[in-house]
Amino acid sequence: MRARIVLAAAEGASNTAIAAGQRVHVDTVRKWRVRFLRRRLDGLADAPRSGRPRRFTDVQAAQVKALACELPAERGVPLSRWSADDLAGEAVAAGVVADISAATVARWLAADAIKPWRHRSWIFPRDPDFAAKASTVLDLYARRWDGHPLGEGDHVISADEKTSVQARCRCHPTLPPGRSRLMRVEHEYERGGALAYLAALDVHHGKVFSRCEPSTGLAPFARLVEQVMTSEPYASAERVFWIVDNGSSHRGQASIDRLSDTWPTARLVHLPIHASWLNQIEIYFSIVQRKVVTPNDFYDLDDVADRLVAFQEHYNLGARPFNWRYTKKDLDSLLKRLASHGTLPTAA
Repeated sequence: MRARIVLAAAEGASNTAIAAGQRVHVDTVRKWRVRFLRRRLDGLADAPRSGRPRRFTDVQAAQVKALACELPAERGVPLSRWSADDLAGEAVAAGVVADISAATVARWLAADAIKPWRHRSWIFPRDPDFAAKASTVLDLYARRWDGHPLGEGDHVISADEKTSVQARCRCHPTLPPGRSRLMRVEHEYERGGALAYLAALDVHHGKVFSRCEPSTGLAPFARLVEQVMTSEPYASAERVFWIVDNGSSHRGQASIDRLSDTWPTARLVHLPIHASWLNQIEIYFSIVQRKVVTPNDFYDLDDVADRLVAFQEHYNLGARPFNWRYTKKDLDSLLKRLASHGTLPTAA
């Protein structure tokens, strides 16, 4: 901007015209014309400023940020993750700076949104048929099977078990919220046992079927399937696709054969290993966890079962499909991103 002011003045433009063209005040134009007249090119540089000079260079700031982007173990530091104070100490120990405060480190990291004290867990796919299995499930969500649209007589069910829903009876009654007061739940409790909560979600209609069982297993899952398959419209459906994970209640080819032998119109579709995040019933389970189970304060298992069944009936009154937006295109992008971190498993 300073150079453009000088060049415009050399072409004979007035101060007012230059100020309008550069969108600055006319006093700014006068300042830089005078500075250039007196000191030529050196006059366009910043003049010495008052106040304390900079203690750290841009290179030192970049080196501290680079430290934050390394795992502590890689530098022989016995920490799982960095804090601003830890990084300040490591920067001094590594000879990057002579002395630095944690506040300065935190300010530098905030400028680039670097947060080494936070972490996010993930699971690397190890199923050699991950892409194929996941694509099949995503096709069913999009109402397609083997490249063809599903018919009116086809239904898609997402099913799973929520294990060990505990009955914890608090030693003192839970206090309701009040003015300027949160709901209060006693920390101590007595255990009243645990049960398994099995649920099946109609993906395209949003209706939920559920039941409580003493534990998970082949028989409890079979009873859930029977509960769904003996009710309409599934009893008279042409095909009912059951999307399940690889839990012991419905694992492998044996579970596929067992389901088709008992219910000829039912087809079991397995998710890839460690891909329960693709199972829509998990969304319903998260709702149950937030709205029904937490905070956990039940007299006994009958109280837990009654609450879960009542919530399912309440949920179905306004049930509607989840707005599922994860597509095969998103899956392809994920696999490409994971491939950049290492070799994905391949089929034998």
